Amino acid sequence: MTDLESAEKLQTSRKQLERNERRISELKRLFIQIYEDNAKGNLRDERYEMMSQNYEAEQKQLEAEVIALRQEIEVQERQNENIERFIRTADKYVDIEEIDPCMLRELIKAIYVEAPDKSSGKRRQNIHIEYDGIGLIPLEELAKKETA
Repeated sequence: MTDLESAEKLQTSRKQLERNERRISELKRLFIQIYEDNAKGNLRDERYEMMSQNYEAEQKQLEAEVIALRQEIEVQERQNENIERFIRTADKYVDIEEIDPCMLRELIKAIYVEAPDKSSGKRRQNIHIEYDGIGLIPLEELAKKETA
């Protein structure tokens, strides 16, 4: 996901969160209004029950969505911060010839080496690099960006 896509997704999530919170407030006002109408005799008990159940169901659904959206926004913001921190760290190593131990500690969290595979007749061994703060990036993805 590019920075632009990430920013757009974050903005979309924030807008949806805001809409949901506004609707929850509106539902609370509506619920109070139908309660008062029912108490005054302006709204029949059956209608009140139906409307209150609908409002409560919608409110519960929206509240669950709000929780999920807040968590999603928090995760996205944390990922953005981690990526920015990684880029600031990586900027120090723009024109490097080889990786030194200090760079390795700053940029890479873990290196995973899979068991060798000889099923194709040639020995093949996959390596996965987990970068500090941003996680695993598939080598195919990195190779694609280099050729583009």
